[in-house]
Amino acid sequence: MPALTVADVLRMPMVRSAGPRVLAGGDGLRRTVRWVHTTELADIAPLLRGGDLVLTTGIALPDSDDDLRAFAMSLGDSEAAGLLIELGRRWSQVPHALAQACDQLAMPLVALTREARFASIAQAVGERIVDEQLAELREAQRVHDTFTELSIAEAGPREILEAVQRLSGAAVVLENEEHRVLDYRAGPGDITDFLADWQIRSRRVHLEGRTSWDQASGWLVTRLGRKGRGWGRLVVQTPTEPPQRLIATAERAAAALALHRLHDRHRDSLARRTHHELLVALLLDPTDPELLRRCDLAGLPTVKRKFIGLTLRPRVSTGGRARLPDGFVDEVIASVVRGAHRMRVPALVCEIDRDIRVLIAIPPTADSVRAAENLAKSIAHRREVIVAAGRAAVQAGEIDRTLREAQHVAESVTRETTDRAVHWLEDVHLRGLLTLLADDDRLQLFVGRELDALKAHDAREGSRLLDAIWALLQHPGSKSEAAASIHLSRPAFYDRLAKAERLLGVDLDDPDIRVSLHVALLADQRSSPDPAESQS
Repeated sequence: MPALTVADVLRMPMVRSAGPRVLAGGDGLRRTVRWVHTTELADIAPLLRGGDLVLTTGIALPDSDDDLRAFAMSLGDSEAAGLLIELGRRWSQVPHALAQACDQLAMPLVALTREARFASIAQAVGERIVDEQLAELREAQRVHDTFTELSIAEAGPREILEAVQRLSGAAVVLENEEHRVLDYRAGPGDITDFLADWQIRSRRVHLEGRTSWDQASGWLVTRLGRKGRGWGRLVVQTPTEPPQRLIATAERAAAALALHRLHDRHRDSLARRTHHELLVALLLDPTDPELLRRCDLAGLPTVKRKFIGLTLRPRVSTGGRARLPDGFVDEVIASVVRGAHRMRVPALVCEIDRDIRVLIAIPPTADSVRAAENLAKSIAHRREVIVAAGRAAVQAGEIDRTLREAQHVAESVTRETTDRAVHWLEDVHLRGLLTLLADDDRLQLFVGRELDALKAHDAREGSRLLDAIWALLQHPGSKSEAAASIHLSRPAFYDRLAKAERLLGVDLDDPDIRVSLHVALLADQRSSPDPAESQS
C-alpha cells in the first residue's frame, strides 16, 4: 500500500469540507505525510520531524515578509510535509511573501477557506496513517511467511516467480547473465510491450546497488548473486516509484532463488529447467503463441527458421536402453551447448525420460543433414553417443513432429546401425515403422498371435525355440550357419525348428510365414531384449 501523501490528505472528507485551496508548492503534493502537528508557534520547526503536516490559524506567525520567509525556511529545513492555514482568524488571504517562499521550497501551502476542526483533521489523518502502517506490517508479514514457506518447501523458480507476481500484482521476469529471459509471469495487462526487445532494453539498465528502480524503463531490478559474479536478475514492472514493501518482496525472492541455486547441484539448472519446460510444452502444442514467444525470449527464434529434433543416448553394444553412465547427461548437454554455440545455432537442450532431447533452429536455406552431423561430431569426441534425428520441420507448428520422430528413430537403432554419425528415419527402415506403431493395440495383438505359443513353451520347458527361429531368419540362406550361430548341431537345430512348426502349425520354409515371424520378433524387441543377446 503506497504511503499517505499531502494530495491524499486534501482528498479526505474532513479536509475537503474545509474548502482547501493550494496556493503554492503544488509540485510537492506527493510528499509523504507521516503525522499531523497542530500549532500556533512561530518557532515550531525544531519540534518537527520529517513528514509532519503543520496545521495553523496563523495567529502567532510574524508580520514582516522577512520573518515569514524565515518561518517557511525553518519548515523546509525540518522537511515538513506541508503547511495548512485556516483563513479568517488571522488573515483573509495568505501573505504573498509566505506563499512565494513555500513555492520556492516546493512545500505545499494550502489555505482552508472555511472553518476547520483541527482536532478532527489530526485524528482522521492519524487514524489513516496508523491503518496504513498496520496494513504495511501485515503485508510485510505476508511476504515473510510466503518466502519462508517457499524456502522450507525448497521451491523452484516457477513457484518463486508466481509468488512475486501474486504479491506485487505486476509482471515479473527472471533473466540470466546474458539478459535472456529464463521465465516470466504476466501482470494484469498485456505483457507484449514489456517483453519487446528485452535483451537490448535490459542491457541499458545498470544496477548501482543490489536493488535499483530504473524510472525510464519502469523496472525494479534486483541482482542475483554477488556483485561482479551475478548470474542473473529479477525484474518487476513498476512504472511508479516502488514502495519499500515491493523492494523487500523482490529482495526476498532473489534470496529464495539464490537458496534454490545453492541446493541445486547443476550450475546451469535454471536454463536447463527452462529448456525442459519449453520442450515438453512444444511436444504438447507447438502452435501456442505464448509458448513461441517464450522460446524467442529464451534464445530460440521461431520465425523464418526450420527445426530439427534430436535424441541422444549412450552408444552401447546391446539393444534396448542402457543405464546412463555417471556424468553422462551433464557432459553431453555441456557438449551440445558448446557445439551449438560454436556453430551459432540456437538450441534448446535438456533431459527428458532418460534421453537427452535437443531442438535446433537453422535458417530455411541451411542444410539440415549437415547441421545435425556437425553438431553430432562436436559431441562425439567427448562421449560415444547415438544421435537420432527427425525430419526438418519447416514451420513452428511441426516442431512436435520432428521431436517425436527423433525419439522413434532412437528407439529403432540397433547395434548393426550405430556406426552412423546421425540416424534418420530412412536409416531404420522396418524397425522405424514398428517403433512408430509400438503402442498400437493391433500390432501387439499380432505379436501375441505369432509368438505367444513359442514364448509359453520356452518358459515352461526351457527349450529356446525363439532363439532357433531368430537364427533361421538371420541366416535365411544356410541352416548350417544358423545352427552354428547359436552353438547347436544341425540335428539339434532341426529338432527345434520341427517343434516350433508343430506348435505354430506352420511351414517355416514358407516365405510369408518367415516374414510374419520376422516382423513379430522385431516388434517384440521394442519391449524385450534382442534374442541373439540372450544366448548362452
